[in-house]
Amino acid sequence: MGENLWVLEGLGADGGHVRHELSQFPCHIGRDPGNELVVPSSGLSRRHAEFQLDVSGQLRLIDLNSSNGSFVNRERINGSVLLNEGDVLHFATVEFRLLRRGNFQETAPYEDIGRTVIVPSGLSLPAHFVPKERQFFEFLQGKGLSGAIQPIVQARGGQLFAWELLGRSTHPELPSSPIRLFNMATQLGREVELSAALREFGVRSLAPHARDMPLFVNTHPKETFEETFLESLARLQQDCPQLQLVVEIHENAVMEVDRMRELAARLNGMGLRFAYDDFGAGQARLNELGDVPPHFVKFDMGLVHDIHLASERKQLVVADLVKLVHELGSQALAEGVELEQEAAVCRQMGFDLIQGYLTGRPGPLPGG
Repeated sequence: MGENLWVLEGLGADGGHVRHELSQFPCHIGRDPGNELVVPSSGLSRRHAEFQLDVSGQLRLIDLNSSNGSFVNRERINGSVLLNEGDVLHFATVEFRLLRRGNFQETAPYEDIGRTVIVPSGLSLPAHFVPKERQFFEFLQGKGLSGAIQPIVQARGGQLFAWELLGRSTHPELPSSPIRLFNMATQLGREVELSAALREFGVRSLAPHARDMPLFVNTHPKETFEETFLESLARLQQDCPQLQLVVEIHENAVMEVDRMRELAARLNGMGLRFAYDDFGAGQARLNELGDVPPHFVKFDMGLVHDIHLASERKQLVVADLVKLVHELGSQALAEGVELEQEAAVCRQMGFDLIQGYLTGRPGPLPGG
């Protein structure tokens, strides 16, 4: 049974991880001293829930009609449910993560569980652990990494101008949506690693199929000015010289003028162009934009959506911003264009490039 030994990991009052091995079944959890696993919290029932070892080798959790409920990945269970490694369990407001023996580094022994931090019953569930954490780290190492590309076209004529690389997941136990993946990464403090893994995989997957046109790649605000980020770009440029990379920089970074000026010089030295992403999502940053003009300015879809229905004043403001971008020597790109009416107004305003469902939805990487 050793290979099937399961471990509950909790959080001690001192912040350290404390563990209990589930080696005998059935195993009951509750606040009564007669349980195999005793958790002295008033939120738990005397005999709250039961663990059983399923014939498949998985662990089964059964709620024993507890007053405050048993939860798996923050969803209350009715009756019983099969568990997977990495699931986050709550018994009332006491939180654990389920692991297999050996899939963690040894820390404090489980006897500290009596000092587990408890949130009073009736409040929201604590969230010290992230469901599917092990699977997420597998993903960072390459399991299930995937991507998509979306066309960027000339506003007038509609000719293909560039591709944007978008990160995706095909990991069977993780969400495919990059937004949900980055939500997980934020909880784990791994946003930079996720951004780098998606970018690296996508660029290297596209390299054998590259056309003679730009490839826009995304970055995360936390990595923008890191030396490791620049080093990774230099490696990609060296290994995939046929790709004309355009580095997308979030609009918020424009505020840090001195650092942006240095970054622009470094990118220029590598032969890379850059774009300001989500322009206009927050403040327009017009003064800073003029200090370090990019090669491309991607107007946020919030400015473009239903632009044909917008007031004359709003249309005038957007048109003036496009004119300013041109005066700085940059190209203006309208994101999120879904309707021909929107595209027509964008052309009238002088946008150089268009991206959105109207001109092409994200599709699989070549060979993917």
